[in-house]
Amino acid sequence: MRLARALRHAISPHWRTRLLFTRRTLDAITAAIDAAESSHAGQIRFAVENALGPLHLWRDASARARAIELFGALRVWDTERNNGVLIYVLLADRAVEIIADRGLRERVRTAEWEAICRLMQDHFRAGRYRDGSVAGVEAVGALLSRHFPGGGLDRPNELPDRPTLL
Repeated sequence: MRLARALRHAISPHWRTRLLFTRRTLDAITAAIDAAESSHAGQIRFAVENALGPLHLWRDASARARAIELFGALRVWDTERNNGVLIYVLLADRAVEIIADRGLRERVRTAEWEAICRLMQDHFRAGRYRDGSVAGVEAVGALLSRHFPGGGLDRPNELPDRPTLL
């Protein structure tokens, strides 16, 4: 466990998540997910966590490892076409991770997911959490539209569109 990281997580106030991800921002993300999913058959989940708990820090869990854990816990893996995507934001580490289900892993290059993460991080560094989140959702939606076209009214919405604040 790195002491500086543990301290950063320990002193990060829980209310910071609500300060940065206001109701208006959450509404904008929800609308962006709904709009994106109307153009493809994939599913997008968005989760924000302020800081890791002591157990995760003791194990020195990375933001990626936590995102993979949440991918399962939030049941993103459980979509009919195996095309769910989790966008995970860990505020204390200033990290964005995107985890895609097996239906997308073979189709989308890692560099494309990483570019979306960098886009979001650039917005977040400038304090534009709503803009960065919406831009990330739109970029993920564009990739899903390319690989899983055919959204619309007949598609079931398998995952909640509202972001999860942990």
